[in-house]
Amino acid sequence: MSENGKFDFRMLPLTRRDALRGAMFVSAGLMLGGKLPAVAAPAAGKAKSVIQIWMWGGPAHLDTFDPKPEAGSDYCGPLDKPIETNVSGIRICELLPLLAKQADKYSLIRSMTHGVYAHETASYTVQTGRNSGGRDVYPSAGAVVSLFKGYGAGYKGLIPPYIVLTEPQGRFSEAGFLESKYKPFATGGDPAQAKFAVEGVVAPGVTEQRQKERRAYLRQMDTLGRILAGDKSVKAFNDTEEQAYELILGDAGKVFDLSQEKDDVRDRYGRTTFGQSCLVARRLVERGVPYITINYRGDWDTHKQNFQTMRRRLPEMDKGMSSLIQDLSDRGLLSSTIVWWNGEFGRSPKVMWEAPWNGGRNHWGAVFSALVAGGGFKGGHVVGASDERGEEVKDRPVYPADLLASMYELLGIDTEARLPHPTGLDTRVIPLAGEGVKMAGRLKEIL
Repeated sequence: MSENGKFDFRMLPLTRRDALRGAMFVSAGLMLGGKLPAVAAPAAGKAKSVIQIWMWGGPAHLDTFDPKPEAGSDYCGPLDKPIETNVSGIRICELLPLLAKQADKYSLIRSMTHGVYAHETASYTVQTGRNSGGRDVYPSAGAVVSLFKGYGAGYKGLIPPYIVLTEPQGRFSEAGFLESKYKPFATGGDPAQAKFAVEGVVAPGVTEQRQKERRAYLRQMDTLGRILAGDKSVKAFNDTEEQAYELILGDAGKVFDLSQEKDDVRDRYGRTTFGQSCLVARRLVERGVPYITINYRGDWDTHKQNFQTMRRRLPEMDKGMSSLIQDLSDRGLLSSTIVWWNGEFGRSPKVMWEAPWNGGRNHWGAVFSALVAGGGFKGGHVVGASDERGEEVKDRPVYPADLLASMYELLGIDTEARLPHPTGLDTRVIPLAGEGVKMAGRLKEIL
């Protein structure tokens, strides 16, 4: 498996077609004849799955969930009319009217902080709870969940337990020092297209009938397999091939087929890559997938013309997120599904009006916002506060390790459990307070 999460065909002495199948086997953890190491079964938790909406690039907290109209136009710009939500006292950006109607279902953390201003290191800190620059690269939250509630806990699903829609995040190796099978399976493709071409599952331009014909031809040509039918290694290969074809042609792979959804449902989510990714995420949760990341690449790194991007992207985000939360609630899934929204940091509160920025915002790690819903998190609350200009934490700092520990608790993952370090080092899921990582405590206010 290469660093970008793609399968390297040079790794196996197989045909390209076999390598494509192998990519799926490896991504799904179906090692030929191998067994996965056992991990202590997780305790019963309220949450069974996580949908992480990763705002790649870092969205402006003042332009989303922590508006500051009283700070003046140098800070709020033209988005100076925040709207009331259905929870008294909570206001959010005027471009998020659909989410405003659902504030009772989610809580806002307005005092996230880590003080990191670079994309790569901030992404690492938010998703691992650790400081960057050490000897080890620690696993992301998705890899930890895949370990304790996925492969390491006897996960039997054909669909991989850690999926990214649709591109790898690319900021760091998500599996860290864990084995490569804990990296996410990145679907590729675009769910907003007529056919969602998931890499290794749906081949562009190849019909289901042609896939079946190829399978029959492969069986016809497999004389060695017939001769060695009783061999354990051959049987293991045949078993995994059957599982792979079940994912390609059977019921499991249909989770990616959005043509099974009604048009009005797809329209409600929005016929955009993000909106349809939210719909796929809901379908994956229904199939029991423990961790799904929607890697939302939407020009959120708004050094220039921030407000043009907000007017273009926030309505798209509003539509997809609100439909996802409402749909999970209506289907009885929100209570067991954590929805986690944030990026690696916020944006500088003071707007850079001068050229060449023309209303841009820079990176800002001193304080930013996150949204959590479901899985045992209470809705309708605000945790912490930034100051009157959104520049610093005013009340109740929340560090990435605090948020991750809270999510793990809801998932039934012991935060003092040990991670399988390749050299046998004693490494906990969440570090202890004396290990150089800032922590203020779990989010008891909303647990």
